[in-house]
Order: sequence, then C-alpha cells, then structure tokens
Amino acid sequence: MEKVIHVVGAGLAGVEATHFLAKSGFEVHLHEQRPQRMTPAHHTEWFGELVCSNSLKSNRLDNACGLLKEEMRSMDSLTMRIAQETSVPSGQALSVDRDMFAQRLTEEIRSFPNVIIHHEEITEIPDGITILATGPLTSDALIATLSKITGENNLSFFDASSPIVEKDSINFDKAYFKSRYEQDEGSYINCAMNREEYEKFYNELINAKLVEKHEFDTGYFEGCMPVEVMAKRGVDTLRYGPLKPMGLRRTPEDRPYAVVQLRQDNVAGNLYNIVGFQTNLTYPEQKRVFGLIPGLENANFVRYGLMHKNTYLKAPKVLDSTLSLKKQKNIIIAGQLCGVEGYVESAATGILAGVTAMRLFRQKPSKTLPLNTMLGALVNYITQCVPDNFSPMNANYGILHGANKNNREQMAEQSVEAIRKWWANIDE
Repeated sequence: MEKVIHVVGAGLAGVEATHFLAKSGFEVHLHEQRPQRMTPAHHTEWFGELVCSNSLKSNRLDNACGLLKEEMRSMDSLTMRIAQETSVPSGQALSVDRDMFAQRLTEEIRSFPNVIIHHEEITEIPDGITILATGPLTSDALIATLSKITGENNLSFFDASSPIVEKDSINFDKAYFKSRYEQDEGSYINCAMNREEYEKFYNELINAKLVEKHEFDTGYFEGCMPVEVMAKRGVDTLRYGPLKPMGLRRTPEDRPYAVVQLRQDNVAGNLYNIVGFQTNLTYPEQKRVFGLIPGLENANFVRYGLMHKNTYLKAPKVLDSTLSLKKQKNIIIAGQLCGVEGYVESAATGILAGVTAMRLFRQKPSKTLPLNTMLGALVNYITQCVPDNFSPMNANYGILHGANKNNREQMAEQSVEAIRKWWANIDE
C-alpha cells in the first residue's frame, strides 16, 4: 500500500498532524481551501493563521496551558518551536508576531518533499485514512457530510476577536508601559481610567450598535466572550475581569479605577492588540467607543474586532479516545472541530491525530494518552463527559485527576515524564 494520508485543513491542528506524518515518512496530501475560498475570519493564505489573539497563554507550569505547551515540546511540536522563534514580549505568556508565525509554519510544511498541497474546498471526505482539522469555520457542506456519517447534529457558538491598533497612534501622555505587579520589564501598554471615564465608556459600550447575526442565534464561549456581552452582566464585571487595575499603578500614588491593556502583536513592535476586547460592535462604533479609552482617542485601527461562527462535534457521542470517529475509524478529528478550545489545545490534538493515523495505517492497536497528562486529561474529558452538557473545553487543572492548587508543580513533573514515556513508544 502507498503510505498516503490525507489532512484536511492547514490550521494549527492540521499543521501539527502534517508535520508528524511527514517526518514519519508518509506522503501527506494537505487540503487547504484558502486562498481559493476565504473564511469570514481569515485574512491571509498562510497556514496556522491566528485569527483571534496573538497569545498562546502562560508559559508557567502551574498554569494548565503552560503545562500543555511543555508536553507538546516533548513531542517535537512544530507550533511550539516556531512560536518561540517568533515570540514577542508579553510577560510570562508566550505571544507571537502573528504574521511571522504563520509564514514560518507555512515555509516549514512546504519544505517537505512528501507533502502535497491542494488548495481546494473539500466537501466529501477523501478515501483512506483522513484527518479532518478544518477548525471552527468548517464549511456547511463538509459539516453536512459529517452529520450523515455520525448521525448527530453538530453544535455551534459565536466567537470573536480583538482590534489591533498602531503603536504610534497611541497617546503616551496618558498611556504607559507596565506589567502587572512588575512581573517583567513592562511588556504591556496600559490605559488607565478614573471612575468618571470608566462609567462614560461603560454606558457607551453597552448601548453601542452591534453587527446583526444573520445565521442563527446562539450562545458565546465563556473563554472568548465579546466585551460588550461581558459588560452587560454588571457595571463592575469588566473591572474584575480584563480591565482590573490591580498591580498596574503608574506611580505609587495612582489609584486607577480600571485599566485597559494592549499587548504587542508583532516583532517590529508597531502593532498592539487590545487585550480582552473581542467584540461584535460595528466598525464605526468600535472607533467611537474604544476612542473613549484614555490614550486611544486618535488610535489608528489596522484591524477591527469581528465575530464568527465556531462549529464543533458532540465529541462524547462520536469520537473515541484517540479522536477517531466511532462509526468510521479511518476518519480522525483534530483541532477545535473535536471540541477543544484554544490555539494550544487545538495544535496538541493535531499531534495525537497524527499518531492515531500512523498506528491505524500500520494496523497497530490504538494508543491512548496517559490520563495523568494534561493532553490525556483533555481528550478524556471531551470524549467521556456527559453528551447533553458538552461544550468546548480548554486545558485546566480541574480535569487533571488529583491536581489541586498545592501540588501543581509535582503534577506537572509527573505529567511531562508520562508524556515523554508515551512519546518514546508511539510506534510500538
């Protein structure tokens, strides 16, 4: 048999699966519809484009996403390597120059002579072993095909991204550099508000004009909620969330009522995104309302925030513990389509999907992840939880059995050691 495996979708999950399989000697046919057919959220044709934040979250091992990143490094993750090479200052988080990051991922995948790239929309699943990593913006046609196979309706929620502004257009008579509690040299730009400024901003925000949702009306994912939706939960919700002022005084005498932070978005340092400001406001309203933030009065928006549909499968009903469809084992689901949420989580499932495809091709029994690893706990959650209550899940210590606030360092050490042992035996 020819060593051919299909990967549909060149987001982070598809890139990781392709990278693993190409290194393992397979001929990989990577199908990516962009640029022939763009999505509502993408701006480029590059693989692994980050459509929302440019942050891959914390690097700390006592943070669940930090532990997951360390596990991925143990599995020779391409995403982690390129992220480090294209990183930008962001305190204890791993954030990247989003354009450089996606370009480098694309170059790496294109450098493999055994990766054949097809720029086309896939509506029917290719024959043979296929990894579907089409992400939350999977086309309606492909979703319909999956529904026929699984016999299940697929779920959706709305997701949103933050605006990006030019640094030179920020008023530094009011804005200032600082990281919370002096965690580093001061990676974030801060725009502080007094009570009067905050209340005016808040009232304009909750009454601003929104873009109409034409496709359907559904809920939002808690981890990426539009700022205006969060604000409507109460006047102080933002002040205890993304605008909390704690540890961000400009001087010891300052008492800011709320603080908006901006995070560096590219290596050149001339673009910054407004942290936590995912939004569905119309573009003119974003310019008007966000211009009320001290320091952003004349900000030049190079990209406005936007909202898009996220689609995912009801994983506990349709997927097994290696991410294969229960009804058709040669179809493997990776990335946000399988029910995980987040860049790092999506990329990590791409590695597992690659391992599953390799073992399936070689007619070896499936190899589940150790449950005392963060990736193992995450996959176990999405495939074993109560189906009727299922919604996308981030990495978190709450799903890692035996973990608590006092033993995270110990649990992290055990987790990394377990994933290394698993990785060393993936072909046995």
